[in-house]
Amino acid sequence: MSDEAFRRGRRRWLRGAAAVSFATGMLKLRAALAAGALPPGVARFKGEVRINGKPVEPGQRVAPGDVIVTGQGAELLFVAERDAFLVRANSRIEFGSAVARGAATVLRVLTGGLLSVFESGMRREIHTATATIGIRGTGIYVEIEPQRTYACTCYGEAVLTPVEDPASAETVRTRYHDEPRYIYGKGMPNMMEAAPVINHTDAELYMIEGLVGRSPPFNQARY
Repeated sequence: MSDEAFRRGRRRWLRGAAAVSFATGMLKLRAALAAGALPPGVARFKGEVRINGKPVEPGQRVAPGDVIVTGQGAELLFVAERDAFLVRANSRIEFGSAVARGAATVLRVLTGGLLSVFESGMRREIHTATATIGIRGTGIYVEIEPQRTYACTCYGEAVLTPVEDPASAETVRTRYHDEPRYIYGKGMPNMMEAAPVINHTDAELYMIEGLVGRSPPFNQARY
């Protein structure tokens, strides 16, 4: 067998093995969801996903200080305590430790997108290049664009603060994707403006809330 034929065969085998692994992971995920909330750790992934530079493993815990990187077409679904997260492709997320005597847990979204659901009553913050988002139990989708942050408070309450103009902070209270926002960086006449609902679905919210034994507060999915 030639070297090229060997390489082609190996690539086919690797693609097949990845597909089998993903399908097996989905079956285990469905079984676990049927039984109730999942324990903390990686619930599912596909494509190239690395934590602290190493390939992710099924069930791996995501700990404070970890850096998550996903490649083209990749995805990561994981649970941390009573919070759950869906990391999009081409993302870099710094899963921060608690700050100021445990006052808040900080996640830094540097690139890509992150759909999150948080336990009610616990303080969380999401930081991006243009925004700080304070959270006390909510579902929220954040996506990074070159000059702005997209933030949809799917339900619950969040405080959206532009990094360059903290005085223009806005408290958003929503029941159903009511007030998505674009949050801009320096040099824009308006630091925040209304945005559409983009790139996340109610089905995904049901899925990740289910990982921690909860359901979204809305009754009928439309997105």
